[in-house]
Amino acid sequence: MRLPLLALAASALIGAAHADSFDFPPAFAARDIPANGTTIHVRSAGHGPAVVLLHGYGESGDMWIPLAAELAKDHQVIVPDLRGLGLSAKPAGGFDKKTQADDVTAVMDALGASTADVVAHDIGNMVAFQVAARHPQRVRRLVLIDAPVPGVGPWDEVLKNPLLWHFRFGGPDMERLVAGRERIYLDRFWNEFSATPARFGEAAREHYAALYALPGAMHSGFAQFAAFDQDAIDNRAFLAQGGRLKMPVLAVGGEKSFGPMMATVMRAAADDVTEAQVPGSGHWIMEENPAATTRLVTTFLAR
Repeated sequence: MRLPLLALAASALIGAAHADSFDFPPAFAARDIPANGTTIHVRSAGHGPAVVLLHGYGESGDMWIPLAAELAKDHQVIVPDLRGLGLSAKPAGGFDKKTQADDVTAVMDALGASTADVVAHDIGNMVAFQVAARHPQRVRRLVLIDAPVPGVGPWDEVLKNPLLWHFRFGGPDMERLVAGRERIYLDRFWNEFSATPARFGEAAREHYAALYALPGAMHSGFAQFAAFDQDAIDNRAFLAQGGRLKMPVLAVGGEKSFGPMMATVMRAAADDVTEAQVPGSGHWIMEENPAATTRLVTTFLAR
């Protein structure tokens, strides 16, 4: 299935810039939840069916504020920072996505959510895929936005894209090279992966650069990428054993980024895939076109 771009085109004209405030609405409670051997920082609010929002690299759970506020009207909304990122603890290891999937289900358990819709972006996609693969009975619907999944579909071809050089950026000096230069490093992603870099505003850049300058944060980010080879092994093992995702999946690409490739990736691993694109957006969908992204997600979850 495919959601037409025309139905969303008007949304592209609505203020695309992210709000200057990174405070969740007052109804959201922030807490640190012991989970799977680490501590996960979580914001939550609302009542109704649970929905978990998983962020990606270069951001934190704060990226979801506009969508979280909308969903909290009729959902229990759960917004964690991934292991090692944002305000979550910075453990030495556990950055493979199978382990992080268990972080997510531990948070769900702590908040009394036996099942949830899971919405993810970027590296969050990779964690969400493992949540759905390992715990299918706990995921009602799955939304994956604008990033590949290791070992799934055209993964080997995706790795050849020179824009993804950071997937292999490693070695003993990488943290020393970026220490004190986190903003310089992250600006490259925010600029190169945007259709319109100005839409990833200065307030957002300052906010996330400060979070990634926290002790252990850049180490954790590099460890997320370093785990991709193991993630590919784990995902290919799931598929080789006949594994397929059975829950409805919305595969969303930024029009100027992954576009229809997201649906190609997910059709390699899921039976019920709806294709959609965020008009006028590159990779940073909540900065570049939050209105269209929110409409796509809420419409899909309401079906």
